[in-house]
Amino acid sequence: MKTQTTNYLEVVGAEYVSGYKIRLSFNDGLVRVMDFEPFLRKAKNPDTTKYRQLRNFMKFHLHYGDLMWGDFEMMFPIDDLHHGEI
Repeated sequence: MKTQTTNYLEVVGAEYVSGYKIRLSFNDGLVRVMDFEPFLRKAKNPDTTKYRQLRNFMKFHLHYGDLMWGDFEMMFPIDDLHHGEI
């Protein structure tokens, strides 16, 4: 899939898929499904480990182009998400 050139990168859509997977749409046209389960399994910070509970994980939202949970409790660099790395 060819992507568009933009001056900045942001997440413009985030849709829950299943388990710990979220379909992310970026403003350059890229769409990627990210699986956060491996990251959450390794996490040790209590602010992050609470998102192992699926009901908490599913409460993600977009904040000015960033995918985040809570009040900045868990978020990832957009470039990493764009490249499929967390």
